[in-house]
Amino acid sequence: MLILDRWIEIFETLRRNKLRTALTGLSVGWGILMLIILLGAGQGLQNQAETNFKDDAVNSIWIRPGRAALPFKGLRPGRKIRFTNAEIDAVRRVPGVEHITGRFYLRGEEYTVTHGAKNASFDVRAVNPGHQYIEKTIITSGRYINETDIDEHRKVAVIGNPISEFFFGSADPIGQYLTIRGIQYKIIGTFTDEGGEGELQKIFLPITTAQRAYNAHGEVHHLMFSVGHASLQRSEAIERRVVSLLAQRLNFADSDPRAVRVRNNLKEYSKVKRIFSIIRTFLWIVGIGTITASVIGVSNILLISVAERTVEIGVRKALGATPISIVSMILKEALVVTGLAGYLGLVTGVGLLELFNHFLPNNEYIVNPEVDLGVALIALGMLVIAAMLAGLVPAMRAARVSPIVALRNE
Repeated sequence: MLILDRWIEIFETLRRNKLRTALTGLSVGWGILMLIILLGAGQGLQNQAETNFKDDAVNSIWIRPGRAALPFKGLRPGRKIRFTNAEIDAVRRVPGVEHITGRFYLRGEEYTVTHGAKNASFDVRAVNPGHQYIEKTIITSGRYINETDIDEHRKVAVIGNPISEFFFGSADPIGQYLTIRGIQYKIIGTFTDEGGEGELQKIFLPITTAQRAYNAHGEVHHLMFSVGHASLQRSEAIERRVVSLLAQRLNFADSDPRAVRVRNNLKEYSKVKRIFSIIRTFLWIVGIGTITASVIGVSNILLISVAERTVEIGVRKALGATPISIVSMILKEALVVTGLAGYLGLVTGVGLLELFNHFLPNNEYIVNPEVDLGVALIALGMLVIAAMLAGLVPAMRAARVSPIVALRNE
């Protein structure tokens, strides 16, 4: 009953000082609200950045031929570098290379595709079987291109689900034919892709079939391969070895910056993670600064409260209240105010993020702004502990109040 009476007394004290309690709570709630909003916005930015890697294997290296910028073995700069199927076979044997594919683009990329009376333009790409792993293609029916399709130059195609719905509706497209640039291709599979709608508007053909059908003579426009579970340092070593191999085969200096263009997704992903680690640190600094200002506000308001209640505290001590009980009373008041206000700020912040996420249109900057609940609760706990520590100064001052001096002031 004594404990209950003490808590009732604390709430009664807070009720009698509505304005002071409201200002203290607003300061605390605003601090935690700003921290939640900042962390949510930072996570939304990171989600958008990581979406760019969601479509492709992070452990992949992409190499595109360019033009030699340096003279080499009597060859003039400016000559065009060309990849062929032979380069795919050579790179395949490099230690550390896992899945590999070439990519051959039908010039102009988009071709009119026909089935019966329906026709539309889609992105048509010719690839090797390893392309499924590099692009993280998810087969929904049938199968993907295999090595037999490559070896036998089969006229087969794998199409995105939206293409299947456009031409065949709800009917099974497997075994049906599409006409691409005057040549019929048998559909052997359909796929989906987490990269978005643009990645589904594609048709994949065996690379050797397209090269023969469109007189490309084994040309490859893009070379891509994965490096398994290699670390960043290991992937960079594999990258250098592959570039050196291509330089030897195609007669250009491996130090030539324009002969080939290399994109190491693992390296790019590491850069993005490093950048957002810095951003998160900055946001925490800003958020903690806001919370610190709130805690200082709590301390100042409690000091004012102690000054206003000098007589009350003096009477308590005259009636036998110990310094510990006085300190406990002030700290409990701080605990109630900061805990309740911090919780309301937390709930408001999470609610605003959910509301913002619900009405947020598709954009290239922020995706699914959110905050980890565990992190938010830790921040709230830190706020309450900091506020309690800040309340020690006014609490200790209250404990040192002399009953005689307090009553004389009255």
